[in-house]
Amino acid sequence: MSELTLTLIKLGFLAVLWIFVLSAVSVIRTDIFGTKVPETPEARVAPRTPRPTPKPKATKSRRPQRGTPNLLYVVDGPNAGQSVPLGDQPILLGRGTDAAIRLDDDYVSTRHARFASNGAEWFVEDVGSTNGTFIGSQRVTSPVAIALGVQVRMGKTIVELRK
Repeated sequence: MSELTLTLIKLGFLAVLWIFVLSAVSVIRTDIFGTKVPETPEARVAPRTPRPTPKPKATKSRRPQRGTPNLLYVVDGPNAGQSVPLGDQPILLGRGTDAAIRLDDDYVSTRHARFASNGAEWFVEDVGSTNGTFIGSQRVTSPVAIALGVQVRMGKTIVELRK
């Protein structure tokens, strides 16, 4: 091989190495400090005050409510009180910037769980999270139909569908 070819291979390897190092530093920075929130007029809207959660009655089992849900609500955890309206599109929950509700929970993955509807009912699906998604003590391994009031746990965060 010529000296020029070896020099170009060395420079290419060095460029790939630096790209790897910079991407690793970027991921670590995002995990430590989070992402920046844009300063737009929409971002300056005062946060809604969370509705007080109703206390369950003193029965042994809590029955799911009946009806069509229109809200995904964070019941417990660091983001308690946040909600997102339900529509036709799937709703992604996690720590990533593409999540509908960005959870500030150390035990939640970047892309943790997805809530989707087939038109008649809602399903929850774990999208490859590290610590899992649970309904009660049952781990979600495939899409599972959920009703109103059924609590879904991801890390320290609990969410449910509401009217």
